[in-house]
Amino acid sequence: MTASTAASFTADDYRARMERAALTAADAGLAGLLVAPGPDLVWLTGYTPPAVTERLTLLVLAAGQDPVLVVPALEAPDAHRAAGAAALTLRDWTDGKDPYAATAALLDASGRFGISDNAWALHLLALQQAMPGSSYASLTEALPMLRAVKDAAELDLMAAAGAAADATFEEIRTVPFAGRPESEVAADLDRLLRRHGHEQVDFTIVASGPNGANPHHEAGDRVIARGDMVVLDFGGLRDGYGSDTSRTVHVGEPTDEERRVHDIVREAQEAGFRAVRPGAACQDVDRAAREVIAAAGYGEYFIHRTGHGIGVTTHEPPYMIEGEERPLVPGMCFSVEPGIYLPGRFGVRIEDIVTVTEDGGRRLNTTARELVIVE
Repeated sequence: MTASTAASFTADDYRARMERAALTAADAGLAGLLVAPGPDLVWLTGYTPPAVTERLTLLVLAAGQDPVLVVPALEAPDAHRAAGAAALTLRDWTDGKDPYAATAALLDASGRFGISDNAWALHLLALQQAMPGSSYASLTEALPMLRAVKDAAELDLMAAAGAAADATFEEIRTVPFAGRPESEVAADLDRLLRRHGHEQVDFTIVASGPNGANPHHEAGDRVIARGDMVVLDFGGLRDGYGSDTSRTVHVGEPTDEERRVHDIVREAQEAGFRAVRPGAACQDVDRAAREVIAAAGYGEYFIHRTGHGIGVTTHEPPYMIEGEERPLVPGMCFSVEPGIYLPGRFGVRIEDIVTVTEDGGRRLNTTARELVIVE
């Protein structure tokens, strides 16, 4: 989250998030949460350490206790300036002292704690040594929905990120494709996303011709030619919240088969979107999209889940996949992105970010989903 985004949330906003996280942890049978530097820490406190080093920085949350942020003394001034600092107690430690003993003093020595997925093994193992009776579960395992439901202010930021990605697509469709390497078009996407307000670009997939059959193809030196399908998938963070959209374009006139496959994916994407409503299971979105593609005879070529959550990271729970029975809740945001991938030939993917509303879903990407012809 950027400084400007953090400034748009108040200390009371962060206090409410930390209180809710602590209570949710208690309801899950955890003694508390231990949050290392990363997206969870930024979301809960507004604090991004100036550098992620071997020195321990850890937010300690437990129901009925004031939140405590353990920080190295040399970084305490930065922590004091965080947007959520007024909702925290800061405990700094100096080099030569044992930060793990100081942290252990704040915890139930025999408790089970949720801990950030990206916490360093160095820190987790040291805490276990300081508290041999303790145990741990990753936050994704223990509280997968911690950040899943966005409030009104977060939804506004998500919508703005989606609009910026849409503006990027409207411009990229006007640039030359034929005769240029994929990497050049990817650089155009990066430049446009940043021009439209993204401070971070996470991916710029440009997959032309047979490369389009690889959903996570990295743009390379293949020269795009007339007659190519080109899958474009791009996104990142704008004011701390994610964008992610995919459109498939064609260089020159497509064949009847290429149009037909694109139409099938477009119909599948629409079916997935129509399945979005409060109370529906995540897997219902996947099933709706997959059914269209399977009925058209291409089921074996749809080789990934239909969607993933998005927020302060571009990939997070919930996941739209068979077996995920978690119900959709208003405020959840996730992608709906079915695809067909024909090895050695071409691929098609169409993706929008969708948020669950009180009576259905709302797209945060609104560019044309019909096949776009580029030059």
